[in-house]
Amino acid sequence: MLDLSGMWLGTYWQLKQPTRFELSLIQASNSLTGNILDDGHLGEAVITGEVIGKKIAFTKRYILHSHYHINYNGNIADEGNYMSGEWRMTLGRGTWEAYRSEDLLMLESKKVDFVSLSKK
Repeated sequence: MLDLSGMWLGTYWQLKQPTRFELSLIQASNSLTGNILDDGHLGEAVITGEVIGKKIAFTKRYILHSHYHINYNGNIADEGNYMSGEWRMTLGRGTWEAYRSEDLLMLESKKVDFVSLSKK
């Protein structure tokens, strides 16, 4: 079973406009919990959902605008480093995608270590 726990960077599209987000996931068996920080005006949200095989489904609820409940469904790539699908809510729907960001975070960590060592 793929473990999706960790940091993800993604984009969702609404009315052909992209919004970037950061997603932090914790997976326990088939259950998912986590947080999303949107680059848009709605801000931070919490998620709950599940993973079954290579399918993912979760609901996003914004913290400050809790009346917004967005349902996400999608597929996970075989390697477990990419997922994409569709989101739906009462007022509309669109597509989304996310990439595992651990490689980017490790690169940033190495840059910080190098900079701090060079200043000593």
